[in-house]
Amino acid sequence: MVRAVSSNKYYRRMMCWLLEEDKQTIEGPYPKEQTHQKHVWWQVMCLTGVDYFSTLGYQPGIAALAAGALSPLATLILVLLTLFGALPIYRRIAAKSPHGEGSIAMLEHLLPWWQGKFFVLCLLGFVATDFIITITLSAADATAHIIENPLAPHFLHGQAIAITLVLITLLGGVFLRGFQEAIGLAVFLVGAYLLLNLITIGVGVSQIVQQPTVIGDWQRALFASHSNPLAMLGVAVLLFPKLALGLSGFETGVVVMPLVKGNSSDREDYPIGRIRNTRKLLTTAALIMSFFLLSSSLVTTLLIPAAEFEPGGDASGRALAYIAHRYLGNGFGTIYDLSTIAILWFAGASAMAGLLNIVPRYLPRYGMAPNWTRVTRPLVLVYTIIAFAVTILFKANVEAQGGAYATGVLVLMTSAAVAVTLSSRRHGTQRARFAFGAITLVFIYTTIVNIIERPEGIRIAGFFIGAIVLTSLVSRVWRSTELRVEQVEMDETARRFIADASQQTIRLIANRFNVGDVEEYHQKEKEVREDNHIPLEDPVLFLEVQIVDASEFADIVRVKGTTVGNYRILRAESAAVPNAIAAILLYTRDQTGELPHAYFGWVEGNPIQYLLRFILFGEGDIAVVTREVLRKAERDPELRPSIHVGG
Repeated sequence: MVRAVSSNKYYRRMMCWLLEEDKQTIEGPYPKEQTHQKHVWWQVMCLTGVDYFSTLGYQPGIAALAAGALSPLATLILVLLTLFGALPIYRRIAAKSPHGEGSIAMLEHLLPWWQGKFFVLCLLGFVATDFIITITLSAADATAHIIENPLAPHFLHGQAIAITLVLITLLGGVFLRGFQEAIGLAVFLVGAYLLLNLITIGVGVSQIVQQPTVIGDWQRALFASHSNPLAMLGVAVLLFPKLALGLSGFETGVVVMPLVKGNSSDREDYPIGRIRNTRKLLTTAALIMSFFLLSSSLVTTLLIPAAEFEPGGDASGRALAYIAHRYLGNGFGTIYDLSTIAILWFAGASAMAGLLNIVPRYLPRYGMAPNWTRVTRPLVLVYTIIAFAVTILFKANVEAQGGAYATGVLVLMTSAAVAVTLSSRRHGTQRARFAFGAITLVFIYTTIVNIIERPEGIRIAGFFIGAIVLTSLVSRVWRSTELRVEQVEMDETARRFIADASQQTIRLIANRFNVGDVEEYHQKEKEVREDNHIPLEDPVLFLEVQIVDASEFADIVRVKGTTVGNYRILRAESAAVPNAIAAILLYTRDQTGELPHAYFGWVEGNPIQYLLRFILFGEGDIAVVTREVLRKAERDPELRPSIHVGG
């Protein structure tokens, strides 16, 4: 018995720790900015750079494996798309979403009702694909740098999956303890990593100058497969979608906008200084990455034998590390490996932080997430388990995960391009509409090609989409009888009606607005008084709730008082009629100290049909649902407003 009590005590302690609320939990469409310390733009660039710049750890190898001798040319096309496609798109998004909402929030408002909600759920599936694969791919590449280091113990060879799982576990452990944005650490890691890459590439260029024969070998390899430059260009255009991993990082750049320091004169609704500095961040990051993408692709393609890029080769997943070890020695190479491992691991941390922000930002607003998703630690466990499964599925192979990662990145960038294109149609010039439309077509083409050639990405995304939609719908049904009203606001007339009614028993008749004339209210009052034996001398109020957008979950109910003849009416708008009525009844009780009585009529028909109408359209069997909402909101029956049903 004592052991059972002790075990139960530890269980309760563990659950309390696991479900402990994070003081900076995000609610609403974007984080509350007062919880974030502001930083100069180049420091925030380093925070996004741990994800963006870390792709140099594996991007050159993936490019060489996909395009062979054409890798530099395909990379050049990627750079052009970065500078003249992705960068203009996200500079425009920075102006449209200065609070870090990103492109998803822009698209959220394009489709009304449930269509918009399901569209966002699908995009969240691709976000999950992007971030989860970022964690697993980065950890797998960090593992490759550990195993392939000449100084690494021999027993580590063949243990790629186990080492990757350990790295992911350590990442999850950081967030279980509580993760704080470490701008200083990001600045150090990015600065050290870029410096080491600059040295490595510089030495590679020096080797090419000293060994000009490698240029001739590369040219012969090019013309052996392609007869003329135009053919090379055409093939490179077809191949560059396989290099799409080099486009990652832009979405993160706009999501972290609340961290960017602006001007003291910035307005809350449109902070011009922050927008300007975020554009500097995006532009500088794109220019830095473009330089490193081109130079690393050229150096690795010319200096590394093609066979070494293949799975099992010394340059597989670690092309620049191969250059560092070969031409600068194992000492420098080991330092380079440690730097790469650190930034790749921290890139996973950036992705985990993004995932922890995404769910609380959208799903609770839709009622499509259980309450525990507002808490960090349970989500960390869920994401860690998913990352375990993906790692085992892909056997911790960097190249095997490239398609899934590219799918997530490209779909998000395509959605951003679509959002900006649609926005430019309303507020832009003809030239802007044409330019953004062309960029959108390029991203659509790139996405389709990537999905056709590497379908594992869309399968993973489809799994995440299905899981998110299914759990969201279950959660929406499960939480449908919550109060769901953030606040009740009554105008002066409505408050006076309530105050007058509180002199006797407060009686509210629920009415579906039809014609709205005196005859309608006369017949309704007569019917309710007869069914419920209400004395003629007792005054009554009518309560009408109009559905606005049933796909919304919680809202502020604003009640207006009006009269039709001698009848006094309270009118409100809400996402769900029963929940709004329950909230108004509780508000009336709290304001007057009297228990109100609400009167409904019976409905006839299939109860399953009415249940679906309530979930989808906010109506249904209003009396029954209103009572259930009240029962959940007020556990004490003595304090619960009364529900009467007649007919």
